[in-house]
Amino acid sequence: MVNHGSKTLGSDLMKHDSGLRTQRDRAERTGDSRRHLLAGVLLTCMILTGIPVGRAAADSSAERAAKAVPAAGSAQGPDCVPAAGSAQGPDSVPAAASAQGADPPAAASAQASAADRQSLDDAWWTGPLLAASAGTLPRGHFLIEPYVFDLMPQARYDVHGNRQPVPHANDFGSQSYVLYGVTDRVSAGLIPRFGFDQPAMGRGASHIGMGDLGLQAQYGLSRFQEGTWIPATALVFGETLPTGKYDRLADRPADGLGSGAYTTTLGLYSQYLWWMPNGRILRTRLDLSYAISGSASVRDLSVYGTSAGFRGHAMPGNSFIADAAGEYSVTSHWVLALDVVYEHDSSTRVNGMQLPTVTPGVGPPPIGVPAGVVLSSGPSRSVSLAPALEFNINNRVGVIAGAKLTVSGRNTTVAVIPVAAINIVL
Repeated sequence: MVNHGSKTLGSDLMKHDSGLRTQRDRAERTGDSRRHLLAGVLLTCMILTGIPVGRAAADSSAERAAKAVPAAGSAQGPDCVPAAGSAQGPDSVPAAASAQGADPPAAASAQASAADRQSLDDAWWTGPLLAASAGTLPRGHFLIEPYVFDLMPQARYDVHGNRQPVPHANDFGSQSYVLYGVTDRVSAGLIPRFGFDQPAMGRGASHIGMGDLGLQAQYGLSRFQEGTWIPATALVFGETLPTGKYDRLADRPADGLGSGAYTTTLGLYSQYLWWMPNGRILRTRLDLSYAISGSASVRDLSVYGTSAGFRGHAMPGNSFIADAAGEYSVTSHWVLALDVVYEHDSSTRVNGMQLPTVTPGVGPPPIGVPAGVVLSSGPSRSVSLAPALEFNINNRVGVIAGAKLTVSGRNTTVAVIPVAAINIVL
Protein backbone atom coordinates (compact mmCIF):
# COMPACT_ATOMS: atom_id res chain seq x y z
CA MET A 1 0.00 0.00 0.00
CA VAL A 2 1.36 3.38 -0.96
CA ASN A 3 0.80 6.02 1.66
CA HIS A 4 0.84 9.51 0.24
CA GLY A 5 1.76 11.01 3.55
CA SER A 6 1.27 14.73 3.23
CA LYS A 7 -0.33 15.63 6.53
CA THR A 8 -2.87 18.26 5.56
CA LEU A 9 -6.32 19.17 6.64
CA GLY A 10 -7.03 18.45 3.02
CA SER A 11 -6.08 14.98 1.82
CA ASP A 12 -6.74 13.88 5.32
CA LEU A 13 -9.40 16.49 5.88
CA MET A 14 -9.29 18.68 2.75
CA LYS A 15 -6.71 17.47 0.26
CA HIS A 16 -4.05 19.91 -1.00
CA ASP A 17 -5.52 22.85 0.92
CA SER A 18 -8.47 23.29 -1.27
CA GLY A 19 -9.51 24.13 0.97
CA LEU A 20 -9.68 23.38 5.54
CA ARG A 21 -9.87 27.67 3.14
CA THR A 22 -9.20 31.05 1.77
CA GLN A 23 -10.91 34.22 2.82
CA ARG A 24 -14.53 34.57 3.79
CA ASP A 25 -15.82 37.41 1.75
CA ARG A 26 -18.21 40.03 2.96
CA ALA A 27 -21.81 39.17 2.38
CA GLU A 28 -23.37 41.71 0.07
CA ARG A 29 -26.98 42.82 -0.11
CA THR A 30 -30.50 41.53 -0.21
CA GLY A 31 -31.79 39.62 -3.28
CA ASP A 32 -35.33 39.77 -4.53
CA SER A 33 -38.09 37.65 -3.04
CA ARG A 34 -38.73 35.64 -6.21
CA ARG A 35 -35.58 33.59 -5.47
CA HIS A 36 -36.86 32.34 -2.08
CA LEU A 37 -38.50 29.14 -3.28
CA LEU A 38 -35.75 28.45 -5.84
CA ALA A 39 -33.13 28.61 -3.09
CA GLY A 40 -34.70 25.76 -1.16
CA VAL A 41 -35.21 23.63 -4.29
CA LEU A 42 -31.64 24.26 -5.49
CA LEU A 43 -30.03 23.34 -2.16
CA THR A 44 -32.14 20.18 -1.88
CA CYS A 45 -31.17 19.07 -5.39
CA MET A 46 -27.51 19.72 -4.73
CA ILE A 47 -27.49 17.64 -1.57
CA LEU A 48 -29.52 14.77 -3.05
CA THR A 49 -27.43 14.53 -6.23
CA GLY A 50 -24.04 15.22 -4.64
CA ILE A 51 -23.53 18.27 -6.87
CA PRO A 52 -21.32 20.80 -5.09
CA VAL A 53 -22.81 24.07 -4.00
CA GLY A 54 -20.77 26.59 -2.94
CA ARG A 55 -14.11 26.39 2.60
CA ALA A 56 -8.96 22.90 3.85
CA ALA A 57 -6.95 24.99 2.50
CA ALA A 58 -9.05 28.06 3.75
CA ASP A 59 -11.59 30.25 5.25
CA SER A 60 -10.98 33.80 5.62
CA SER A 61 -13.66 36.26 6.57
CA ALA A 62 -13.48 39.26 4.34
CA GLU A 63 -16.92 40.18 5.54
CA ARG A 64 -15.57 40.32 9.09
CA ALA A 65 -12.78 42.68 8.07
CA ALA A 66 -15.08 44.81 5.96
CA LYS A 67 -17.53 45.23 8.82
CA ALA A 68 -14.73 45.89 11.28
CA VAL A 69 -13.36 48.77 9.20
CA PRO A 70 -15.93 51.35 8.08
CA ALA A 71 -13.59 52.71 5.43
CA ALA A 72 -13.38 49.32 3.73
CA GLY A 73 -17.13 48.87 3.92
CA SER A 74 -17.79 52.33 2.54
CA ALA A 75 -15.91 51.42 -0.62
CA GLN A 76 -18.90 49.31 -1.58
CA GLY A 77 -20.91 52.44 -2.24
CA PRO A 78 -24.03 54.04 -0.77
CA ASP A 79 -26.33 51.17 -1.73
CA CYS A 80 -25.61 49.20 1.44
CA VAL A 81 -28.51 47.66 3.31
CA PRO A 82 -29.16 50.49 5.82
CA ALA A 83 -28.81 53.17 3.14
CA ALA A 84 -31.05 51.28 0.75
CA GLY A 85 -33.63 50.88 3.47
CA SER A 86 -33.60 54.56 4.32
CA ALA A 87 -33.81 55.50 0.64
CA GLN A 88 -37.05 53.61 0.37
CA GLY A 89 -38.32 55.21 3.52
CA PRO A 90 -40.69 53.71 6.10
CA ASP A 91 -43.71 55.07 4.29
CA SER A 92 -42.77 54.14 0.73
CA VAL A 93 -44.53 50.77 0.75
CA PRO A 94 -47.95 52.14 1.74
CA ALA A 95 -47.56 54.96 -0.76
CA ALA A 96 -46.80 52.52 -3.58
CA ALA A 97 -49.66 50.29 -2.55
CA SER A 98 -52.04 53.20 -2.43
CA ALA A 99 -51.03 54.31 -5.91
CA GLN A 100 -51.85 50.86 -7.21
CA GLY A 101 -55.20 50.80 -5.46
CA ALA A 102 -54.16 48.15 -2.91
CA ASP A 103 -56.09 48.04 0.31
CA PRO A 104 -54.40 49.04 3.59
CA PRO A 105 -54.11 45.43 4.90
CA ALA A 106 -52.07 44.46 1.82
CA ALA A 107 -49.75 47.41 2.36
CA ALA A 108 -49.33 46.49 6.02
CA SER A 109 -48.52 42.90 5.03
CA ALA A 110 -45.82 44.07 2.59
CA GLN A 111 -44.31 46.24 5.32
CA ALA A 112 -44.25 43.33 7.76
CA SER A 113 -42.59 41.08 5.16
CA ALA A 114 -39.82 43.63 4.58
CA ALA A 115 -39.32 44.01 8.31
CA ASP A 116 -38.89 40.21 8.71
CA ARG A 117 -36.17 40.04 6.04
CA GLN A 118 -32.73 39.48 7.59
CA SER A 119 -30.24 42.27 6.89
CA LEU A 120 -26.64 41.53 5.96
CA ASP A 121 -25.42 43.47 8.98
CA ASP A 122 -27.27 40.92 11.11
CA ALA A 123 -25.56 37.95 9.36
CA TRP A 124 -22.14 37.05 10.78
CA TRP A 125 -20.18 34.13 9.31
CA THR A 126 -17.22 31.97 10.22
CA GLY A 127 -17.55 29.81 7.10
CA PRO A 128 -18.07 26.05 6.65
CA LEU A 129 -15.35 23.59 7.61
CA LEU A 130 -13.99 22.94 4.12
CA ALA A 131 -15.29 25.19 1.35
CA ALA A 132 -13.11 28.22 0.71
CA SER A 133 -14.61 31.62 0.13
CA ALA A 134 -14.51 33.48 -3.16
CA GLY A 135 -13.98 36.75 -1.28
CA THR A 136 -10.69 38.48 -0.62
CA LEU A 137 -9.58 40.43 2.42
CA PRO A 138 -9.73 44.23 2.35
CA ARG A 139 -6.35 45.81 1.73
CA GLY A 140 -4.07 45.93 4.77
CA HIS A 141 -5.95 43.39 6.91
CA PHE A 142 -4.92 40.00 8.29
CA LEU A 143 -6.86 36.80 8.73
CA ILE A 144 -5.64 34.22 11.25
CA GLU A 145 -7.51 30.90 11.37
CA PRO A 146 -5.95 27.90 13.13
CA TYR A 147 -7.58 24.45 12.86
CA VAL A 148 -7.07 21.39 15.03
CA PHE A 149 -8.31 17.93 14.07
CA ASP A 150 -7.98 14.20 14.80
CA LEU A 151 -8.14 11.77 11.88
CA MET A 152 -9.53 8.46 13.14
CA PRO A 153 -9.67 5.62 10.56
CA GLN A 154 -12.80 3.49 10.88
CA ALA A 155 -12.47 1.16 7.88
CA ARG A 156 -11.26 1.10 4.31
CA TYR A 157 -13.14 0.91 1.03
CA ASP A 158 -11.51 -1.59 -1.32
CA VAL A 159 -11.42 -1.21 -5.11
CA HIS A 160 -14.97 -2.58 -5.30
CA GLY A 161 -16.34 -0.17 -2.67
CA ASN A 162 -16.64 -2.79 0.08
CA ARG A 163 -15.69 -1.83 3.64
CA GLN A 164 -12.73 -3.64 5.17
CA PRO A 165 -11.71 -3.33 8.85
CA VAL A 166 -8.59 -1.39 9.84
CA PRO A 167 -6.88 -0.83 13.21
CA HIS A 168 -7.90 2.28 15.13
CA ALA A 169 -5.43 5.18 15.17
CA ASN A 170 -5.27 8.86 16.05
CA ASP A 171 -3.57 11.26 13.67
CA PHE A 172 -3.63 14.62 15.41
CA GLY A 173 -3.02 17.65 13.23
CA SER A 174 -3.07 21.41 13.00
CA GLN A 175 -3.46 23.56 9.90
CA SER A 176 -3.53 27.36 10.08
CA TYR A 177 -4.28 30.11 7.60
CA VAL A 178 -2.34 33.35 7.91
CA LEU A 179 -3.54 35.59 5.09
CA TYR A 180 -3.07 39.26 4.19
CA GLY A 181 -5.07 41.60 1.97
CA VAL A 182 -2.51 42.88 -0.54
CA THR A 183 -5.18 44.85 -2.42
CA ASP A 184 -8.96 44.74 -2.31
CA ARG A 185 -8.84 42.07 -5.02
CA VAL A 186 -5.71 40.12 -4.04
CA SER A 187 -5.03 38.16 -0.85
CA ALA A 188 -1.93 36.06 -0.13
CA GLY A 189 -0.49 34.11 2.76
CA LEU A 190 0.95 30.99 4.38
CA ILE A 191 -0.61 27.69 5.48
CA PRO A 192 1.68 25.96 8.02
CA ARG A 193 0.86 22.40 9.14
CA PHE A 194 1.87 20.33 12.15
CA GLY A 195 1.02 16.82 13.26
CA PHE A 196 1.47 14.00 15.75
CA ASP A 197 0.49 10.43 14.80
CA GLN A 198 -0.39 7.67 17.23
CA PRO A 199 -0.88 4.43 15.22
CA ALA A 200 -2.71 1.41 16.58
CA MET A 201 0.38 -0.76 16.12
CA GLY A 202 4.03 0.17 16.25
CA ARG A 203 5.70 3.19 17.73
CA GLY A 204 4.02 6.57 17.72
CA ALA A 205 5.60 9.79 16.55
CA SER A 206 8.68 10.84 18.50
CA HIS A 207 7.53 14.46 18.66
CA ILE A 208 5.17 17.02 17.13
CA GLY A 209 6.47 17.54 13.61
CA MET A 210 6.06 20.07 10.84
CA GLY A 211 4.24 19.08 7.67
CA ASP A 212 4.46 20.61 4.23
CA LEU A 213 4.14 24.41 4.02
CA GLY A 214 1.47 25.91 1.79
CA LEU A 215 1.64 29.24 -0.05
CA GLN A 216 -1.55 30.73 -1.43
CA ALA A 217 -2.71 33.68 -3.55
CA GLN A 218 -6.29 34.55 -4.50
CA TYR A 219 -7.60 37.01 -7.08
CA GLY A 220 -11.21 38.19 -6.94
CA LEU A 221 -12.93 38.09 -10.33
CA SER A 222 -16.40 39.33 -9.38
CA ARG A 223 -18.46 40.30 -6.36
CA PHE A 224 -21.95 39.24 -5.44
CA GLN A 225 -24.48 41.78 -6.72
CA GLU A 226 -27.96 42.01 -5.33
CA GLY A 227 -30.68 41.75 -7.95
CA THR A 228 -28.51 39.82 -10.43
CA TRP A 229 -27.39 36.23 -10.86
CA ILE A 230 -23.72 37.22 -10.63
CA PRO A 231 -21.98 35.37 -7.76
CA ALA A 232 -18.72 36.26 -6.08
CA THR A 233 -15.95 34.37 -7.91
CA ALA A 234 -12.18 34.06 -7.52
CA LEU A 235 -9.15 32.31 -8.98
CA VAL A 236 -6.85 30.63 -6.47
CA PHE A 237 -3.23 29.59 -6.89
CA GLY A 238 -1.47 27.45 -4.30
CA GLU A 239 1.98 25.93 -4.01
CA THR A 240 2.87 23.30 -1.42
CA LEU A 241 6.54 23.19 -0.40
CA PRO A 242 7.95 19.80 0.74
CA THR A 243 9.10 20.91 4.19
CA GLY A 244 7.74 17.90 6.09
CA LYS A 245 9.73 14.75 6.81
CA TYR A 246 8.73 11.88 4.53
CA ASP A 247 11.62 9.38 4.14
CA ARG A 248 14.61 7.99 6.11
CA LEU A 249 12.22 7.50 9.00
CA ALA A 250 14.33 4.75 10.67
CA ASP A 251 11.96 2.88 12.99
CA ARG A 252 9.45 5.75 13.32
CA PRO A 253 7.11 5.71 10.31
CA ALA A 254 4.69 7.86 12.33
CA ASP A 255 7.17 10.74 12.04
CA GLY A 256 6.35 11.03 8.34
CA LEU A 257 4.17 14.14 7.85
CA GLY A 258 5.21 15.34 4.38
CA SER A 259 5.08 14.22 0.77
CA GLY A 260 8.56 15.22 -0.47
CA ALA A 261 7.02 16.71 -3.65
CA TYR A 262 6.10 20.19 -4.81
CA THR A 263 2.37 20.46 -5.49
CA THR A 264 0.66 23.19 -7.54
CA THR A 265 -3.06 23.77 -6.98
CA LEU A 266 -5.39 25.79 -9.21
CA GLY A 267 -8.90 26.59 -8.05
CA LEU A 268 -12.09 28.39 -9.02
CA TYR A 269 -14.30 29.43 -6.11
CA SER A 270 -17.82 30.89 -6.16
CA GLN A 271 -20.33 32.12 -3.59
CA TYR A 272 -23.94 33.32 -3.66
CA LEU A 273 -26.52 34.56 -1.14
CA TRP A 274 -30.19 33.57 -0.99
CA TRP A 275 -33.06 34.81 1.18
CA MET A 276 -35.26 31.96 2.35
CA PRO A 277 -39.08 32.18 2.64
CA ASN A 278 -38.75 32.93 6.36
CA GLY A 279 -36.43 35.87 5.62
CA ARG A 280 -33.22 34.22 6.86
CA ILE A 281 -30.07 34.13 4.71
CA LEU A 282 -28.63 30.99 3.11
CA ARG A 283 -25.06 31.36 1.84
CA THR A 284 -23.87 28.76 -0.70
CA ARG A 285 -20.45 27.97 -2.16
CA LEU A 286 -19.08 25.88 -5.01
CA ASP A 287 -15.30 25.33 -5.04
CA LEU A 288 -13.44 23.39 -7.74
CA SER A 289 -9.70 22.67 -7.48
CA TYR A 290 -7.10 20.57 -9.26
CA ALA A 291 -3.68 19.71 -7.76
CA ILE A 292 -0.65 18.59 -9.77
CA SER A 293 2.31 17.04 -7.93
CA GLY A 294 5.92 16.60 -8.96
CA SER A 295 8.15 13.65 -8.05
CA ALA A 296 10.03 12.99 -4.83
CA SER A 297 13.37 11.24 -4.30
CA VAL A 298 12.87 8.46 -1.76
CA ARG A 299 15.36 6.63 0.48
CA ASP A 300 14.72 3.87 3.01
CA LEU A 301 11.55 3.75 5.13
CA SER A 302 9.06 6.35 3.89
CA VAL A 303 5.44 7.45 3.85
CA TYR A 304 5.14 5.72 0.47
CA GLY A 305 5.44 2.22 1.96
CA THR A 306 9.11 1.63 1.15
CA SER A 307 11.51 -0.03 3.61
CA ALA A 308 15.14 0.32 4.67
CA GLY A 309 17.51 -0.05 1.71
CA PHE A 310 15.14 1.40 -0.87
CA ARG A 311 16.43 3.92 -3.42
CA GLY A 312 14.07 5.45 -5.94
CA HIS A 313 11.35 7.98 -6.66
CA ALA A 314 7.69 8.52 -5.86
CA MET A 315 5.17 10.33 -8.05
CA PRO A 316 2.05 11.37 -6.10
CA GLY A 317 -1.12 11.30 -8.18
CA ASN A 318 -2.96 14.42 -9.24
CA SER A 319 -6.13 15.31 -7.35
CA PHE A 320 -9.51 16.86 -8.22
CA ILE A 321 -11.88 18.17 -5.54
CA ALA A 322 -15.41 19.57 -5.87
CA ASP A 323 -16.79 21.06 -2.65
CA ALA A 324 -20.38 22.21 -2.25
CA ALA A 325 -21.33 24.01 0.94
CA GLY A 326 -24.21 25.87 2.52
CA GLU A 327 -24.57 28.01 5.64
CA TYR A 328 -27.92 28.90 7.19
CA SER A 329 -28.02 31.93 9.48
CA VAL A 330 -30.22 30.94 12.42
CA THR A 331 -29.35 34.12 14.34
CA SER A 332 -26.56 36.68 14.04
CA HIS A 333 -24.45 34.48 16.35
CA TRP A 334 -25.46 30.92 15.41
CA VAL A 335 -25.04 29.40 11.93
CA LEU A 336 -25.56 25.83 10.64
CA ALA A 337 -23.08 24.65 8.00
CA LEU A 338 -22.69 21.63 5.73
CA ASP A 339 -20.06 20.60 3.15
CA VAL A 340 -20.56 17.89 0.52
CA VAL A 341 -17.16 16.93 -0.96
CA TYR A 342 -16.22 14.74 -3.92
CA GLU A 343 -12.54 13.86 -4.36
CA HIS A 344 -10.75 11.87 -7.04
CA ASP A 345 -7.04 11.01 -6.72
CA SER A 346 -4.96 9.51 -9.49
CA SER A 347 -2.63 6.62 -8.71
CA THR A 348 0.55 7.32 -6.74
CA ARG A 349 3.49 5.39 -8.21
CA VAL A 350 6.82 4.35 -6.69
CA ASN A 351 9.80 3.04 -8.70
CA GLY A 352 13.28 2.09 -7.53
CA MET A 353 15.64 -0.57 -6.24
CA GLN A 354 15.67 -2.47 -2.98
CA LEU A 355 19.26 -2.88 -1.79
CA PRO A 356 20.34 -5.69 0.55
CA THR A 357 20.60 -4.35 4.09
CA VAL A 358 22.43 -5.34 7.25
CA THR A 359 22.42 -4.02 10.77
CA PRO A 360 25.49 -1.78 11.21
CA GLY A 361 28.25 -3.51 13.18
CA VAL A 362 26.57 -6.91 13.04
CA GLY A 363 27.77 -9.66 10.69
CA PRO A 364 29.40 -9.49 7.26
CA PRO A 365 28.22 -7.26 4.42
CA PRO A 366 24.95 -8.40 2.86
CA ILE A 367 25.06 -10.86 -0.03
CA GLY A 368 22.69 -10.46 -2.94
CA VAL A 369 21.73 -8.20 -5.80
CA PRO A 370 19.40 -5.17 -5.82
CA ALA A 371 15.80 -5.98 -6.62
CA GLY A 372 13.49 -3.77 -8.65
CA VAL A 373 10.51 -2.27 -6.83
CA VAL A 374 7.33 -0.98 -8.47
CA LEU A 375 4.41 0.13 -6.29
CA SER A 376 1.09 1.71 -7.24
CA SER A 377 -1.75 2.84 -5.02
CA GLY A 378 -4.34 2.77 -7.80
CA PRO A 379 -6.86 5.58 -8.33
CA SER A 380 -9.28 6.43 -5.55
CA ARG A 381 -12.42 8.45 -5.03
CA SER A 382 -14.58 9.42 -2.09
CA VAL A 383 -17.67 11.36 -1.05
CA SER A 384 -17.68 13.03 2.36
CA LEU A 385 -20.02 15.14 4.47
CA ALA A 386 -18.87 17.79 6.95
CA PRO A 387 -21.66 19.16 9.17
CA ALA A 388 -20.68 21.93 11.56
CA LEU A 389 -21.99 24.57 13.95
CA GLU A 390 -20.67 28.14 13.94
CA PHE A 391 -20.77 30.61 16.83
CA ASN A 392 -19.84 34.17 15.91
CA ILE A 393 -18.78 36.18 18.96
CA ASN A 394 -18.89 39.41 16.97
CA ASN A 395 -18.28 40.49 13.37
CA ARG A 396 -14.51 39.88 13.68
CA VAL A 397 -14.23 36.67 15.72
CA GLY A 398 -16.00 33.35 15.28
CA VAL A 399 -15.51 29.68 16.16
CA ILE A 400 -16.64 26.53 14.37
CA ALA A 401 -16.76 22.85 15.34
CA GLY A 402 -17.85 19.81 13.39
CA ALA A 403 -16.57 16.64 11.73
CA LYS A 404 -15.75 15.29 8.28
CA LEU A 405 -17.32 11.88 7.61
CA THR A 406 -16.51 9.58 4.67
CA VAL A 407 -19.80 8.17 3.38
CA SER A 408 -18.75 6.32 0.22
CA GLY A 409 -15.72 5.65 -1.94
CA ARG A 410 -13.35 3.28 -3.71
CA ASN A 411 -9.80 2.45 -2.61
CA THR A 412 -9.85 5.01 0.19
CA THR A 413 -9.93 5.24 3.99
CA VAL A 414 -13.20 5.62 5.85
CA ALA A 415 -12.47 8.23 8.50
CA VAL A 416 -14.17 10.32 11.14
CA ILE A 417 -12.33 13.62 11.61
CA PRO A 418 -13.48 15.95 14.40
CA VAL A 419 -12.43 19.54 13.63
CA ALA A 420 -12.45 22.86 15.48
CA ALA A 421 -11.21 26.30 14.44
CA ILE A 422 -11.27 29.98 15.36
CA ASN A 423 -11.48 32.76 12.76
CA ILE A 424 -9.98 36.16 13.61
CA VAL A 425 -9.68 39.22 11.37
CA LEU A 426 -7.31 42.04 12.35
